[in-house]
Amino acid sequence: MSRRAARSPRPVASKKTQGVCPCGLPEPYADCCGRFHRGEAAASTAETLMRSRYSAFVKRDEAYLLRTWHPRTRPAALDLDPGMRWSGLEILGTADGSAFHSTGTVTFRASFRGGSLHERSRFERVDGAWVYVDGEFLD
Repeated sequence: MSRRAARSPRPVASKKTQGVCPCGLPEPYADCCGRFHRGEAAASTAETLMRSRYSAFVKRDEAYLLRTWHPRTRPAALDLDPGMRWSGLEILGTADGSAFHSTGTVTFRASFRGGSLHERSRFERVDGAWVYVDGEFLD
């Protein structure tokens, strides 16, 4: 038997084994938030946008974060900390923010190494697309 034949075949990662999306939904990143980050789809609810923005922070996708920020409150640039390690997102509540609303709020807790961020974020539709307006830090 040759050396080549004696080796085990290398496992090929399927979509189901590529890892769960950072946003916490049980889908691979590519099929979940990745499609929003790549510009292939738009978030249909404020919560979906919140999840995709959290994933963008995890992936350090500054362009997506700026693109989904309300023009009225968007900063000129972001300076994301490369040492920040986000570890989980928990959606605590939503108000409005569906396909039938023009505004919405999402209350969440985002965990990171050493702590967590508790925020109520406000979202609005601009030209039909959900965008992040601002947030209020909660205790």
